[in-house]
Amino acid sequence: MTDLKKAYSTILGDHFPLEMTISFGGQTLVYRKRTWAIPQPDGASDERGLRYGENPDQEAALYELINGNLVLGGVEYIKPSHGLVSALTVADMPQVGKHPGKINLTAVDNGLNILKYLMDRPAAVILKHNNPCGAAYGASLADAFHRALRCDRIAAFGGAVVLNHSCDPDTAHLLAANYLEVVCAPDYEEGSLAILQKAKNLRILRISRIDRLAEYESYRFVDFKSLIDGGIIVQQSAINAIRSAADLKPATATWQGQNYVCQREPNDSEIADMIFGWAVEHGVTSNSVLYVKDGCTVGIGTGEQDRVGVAEIAVHKAYIKYADLLSFDRYGLGYADLELAIAEGKYKPSAKEEIDAKTRTDRAGLPGSVMISDAFFPFRDGADIGIRQGISAILQAGGSLRDFETIVACNEAQPQVAMMYTGQRSFKH
Repeated sequence: MTDLKKAYSTILGDHFPLEMTISFGGQTLVYRKRTWAIPQPDGASDERGLRYGENPDQEAALYELINGNLVLGGVEYIKPSHGLVSALTVADMPQVGKHPGKINLTAVDNGLNILKYLMDRPAAVILKHNNPCGAAYGASLADAFHRALRCDRIAAFGGAVVLNHSCDPDTAHLLAANYLEVVCAPDYEEGSLAILQKAKNLRILRISRIDRLAEYESYRFVDFKSLIDGGIIVQQSAINAIRSAADLKPATATWQGQNYVCQREPNDSEIADMIFGWAVEHGVTSNSVLYVKDGCTVGIGTGEQDRVGVAEIAVHKAYIKYADLLSFDRYGLGYADLELAIAEGKYKPSAKEEIDAKTRTDRAGLPGSVMISDAFFPFRDGADIGIRQGISAILQAGGSLRDFETIVACNEAQPQVAMMYTGQRSFKH
């Protein structure tokens, strides 16, 4: 029988070459495999690359672009001097313990993919299995992490946190109070590392170029997808085109000769949440629907096959996480632990009943939020899910043949719901 615990603690060797060269016509890109000589408890130094891939029995390698500057169709791609995750050295790992695995680094990379659009104020993204489970702006970095965590305390367990400002002691204390796999920041203020290093298995990463992350907005990279027959699909990476209110488009449609216009205009707060939500959406696996409010995610639905289903899942998750948060705030226990404590006679059933009632009354904090969809709504039923929960605005791609249905749904809502279009979808697979 396989020893599963041992499998997770074993470092595979990898047989990938030290250097990889890719040619695009007459242009050549040169990549070098990244390895790290990480000190071990016995004092030895073990130089290896990635710990393993998505699973412990999959070899993997990380390559950094070191030479070549690809230009295709007049589009200039990332230059070798723009290294982030692929440029990590041992010195950039104040604490790593074990060599990083593929998922550790791809989660950080996707956090950076979101944060590059959120560099105007303190922000934090918490990721699990490469999807954000909480993202927020804050008055301070500690506030940003605190708000992101409260979006989904459950999924944040064992997650990766990426911060866009240097980690200060206040933020470090909040981070240290949770079980996390990875923390990544541009730097760590005096005293912060000592707080974080009390968690011996926490991987602490420093990427100094995060403070210049906004520069990456306009650059594309080459995205490779390998097929089971050895073939490869190559595409340009996506770029978020919704960066200000001027990029939003009015929700209008024509159906059978009749013009439809969304009657209510979004206010400034809703527009800000639309721009924030679309930035987060950029890093969420499709099909996806998000609910955001006041620069913070409220519910995140990811990777579902139909748009109605994912809108419902995002609501369902919001209710579960809200009840868990109420339980934690009131009793210092998560919702599931409270149920167990009630079964053991430590609390009365009324404790759970009160939390359930308040969750229903508050509708999990969804009223007043903005619903974000990574593509158009083909029918009004997806938007109706959010409208029933009291959302105040919708941002979607637009372009469905039946856009008029969703416009009618917004105009019929009491109170009316504002809606804008992006004119671009944000699929991620």
